[in-house]
Amino acid sequence: MQQTNVFFLSHGGGPLPLLGEPSHKEMVTCLQSVAAKITKPSAILMISAHYEANPIAITASATPKLIYDYYGFPEQAYQLAYPCAGEPKLAEQLQQALKSNGIATNLDTQRGFDHGMFVPLKIMFPEADIPCVQISLNPTLDPAMHLKIGQVLQQIEYENLLIIGSGFTFHNMQAFFAKQTTAMQKLNQSFEQWLIDTLASPKLAEPERTQRLTNWKLAPGAQFCHPREEHLLPLHVCYGAAQRPCENVYELEISGKKASMYLWL
Repeated sequence: MQQTNVFFLSHGGGPLPLLGEPSHKEMVTCLQSVAAKITKPSAILMISAHYEANPIAITASATPKLIYDYYGFPEQAYQLAYPCAGEPKLAEQLQQALKSNGIATNLDTQRGFDHGMFVPLKIMFPEADIPCVQISLNPTLDPAMHLKIGQVLQQIEYENLLIIGSGFTFHNMQAFFAKQTTAMQKLNQSFEQWLIDTLASPKLAEPERTQRLTNWKLAPGAQFCHPREEHLLPLHVCYGAAQRPCENVYELEISGKKASMYLWL
């Protein structure tokens, strides 16, 4: 099996990181530093919070378009370009691996890349010269299933592959627009600390780490930070693919909320 880097990133609010929004400055700096730290990948396999399908879907177009799946932003947000290629052979290999492990999948030759993919990649790899494939979440949002999907990704034989989970460790939309309170800050911070302990502590055995992620709703602040968990589950896929404590934790603030990113080298 080839060594594969795995990275979970918090992707911020829509296209704001590309529009010079000050509340996303730390995020932009973090993504640029990670891109500089790792070996430039030969291909990227992306799990985005903004792609759900049942059965699991995998983008299989050689020339995918972009999906501007956000609303109410300036015109320039709908003119952003990221002309990277798809990688149909990687998509087919991924489909076979998932099917061999009892996970039904479809290849989707029509779907393009959503903003959970192209916004962070435009920051990390602005040349758009790395082929990419996206895999969907399953809308059941079952944590055990998404951990298993990550475990299957370990079987992919592709030299210098980068697996990215694109979500957000805090995703309570109502809280983003509400007046900040001490109680909200404590819930945000408590869940962030739980995530850091779960993903980075060398004291945890891997079965315990898996159990904590499976039962993530029991964590302090969990359901406040994630009323719906689609922005958290790409992290489950990442851990499933890594199966070890992460080497690097990045703590930052995005839009006034504590957030984090995790890198397995």
